[in-house]
Amino acid sequence: MKTNNKKCAKLEKLNRKIIACRKCSRLAAYIRKISQDKVLRFRDQHYWGKPLTGFGDFHARLLVIGLAPAAHGGNRTGRMFTGDSSGDWLAKVLYENGFASQPTSLEADDGLRLIDAYITASVRCAPPQNKPLRKEFENCFPYIVDEFSLLKQVRIIVCLGRIAFNTCCKLLSIKDVDFAHGKLFTHQNLTVICSYHPSRQNTQTGRLKWKDWSSVFAKARKILDDKQGLQKNQTGE
Repeated sequence: MKTNNKKCAKLEKLNRKIIACRKCSRLAAYIRKISQDKVLRFRDQHYWGKPLTGFGDFHARLLVIGLAPAAHGGNRTGRMFTGDSSGDWLAKVLYENGFASQPTSLEADDGLRLIDAYITASVRCAPPQNKPLRKEFENCFPYIVDEFSLLKQVRIIVCLGRIAFNTCCKLLSIKDVDFAHGKLFTHQNLTVICSYHPSRQNTQTGRLKWKDWSSVFAKARKILDDKQGLQKNQTGE
């Protein structure tokens, strides 16, 4: 218990460091401008306007890696995949597969609780045109390294998009593996599953259909359930 408390404290310390980060002047200026200018539909809301931490279950076996916060989603609400269409898709599929307490992700204080899952991203600030620069990826990368080192129970990583997949490969020192939606492979004691990102560009054009999206998390659910059943059989429970 003391070890877990110590690790939780380290994660909290890391999260404070992320929130205070100003390494990327372009991104810091952009999220500050977005938070001041806003868009008409959110003109009466207070924007978070700072880098975002990951969130979820500290003991998660499922790690979901995204690209970056949305300008009027996470950058507004203060929580990744919250307050936009991508968050709608992710919350619903997590809920349907037993990884979330509710099927919606609207606000940071909406009661959503992740179960055996943790969400993070390659970049912690919303980038202009959703396109971070190479240096911005490099500046953010140490945060996911530290995060991953603290999430000791992770067994499956779901990568949302090619960029998240590249981050995962760098994190795990994976080489010579190509990205493709639905692709699944093992690396050491981890399973990696690839998916298209649930952006409007992908969901509204039909590039990412719900059944294909859902199948990714159904695979993750089955793998974790099978592993849990095997462990129980081995221990005689």
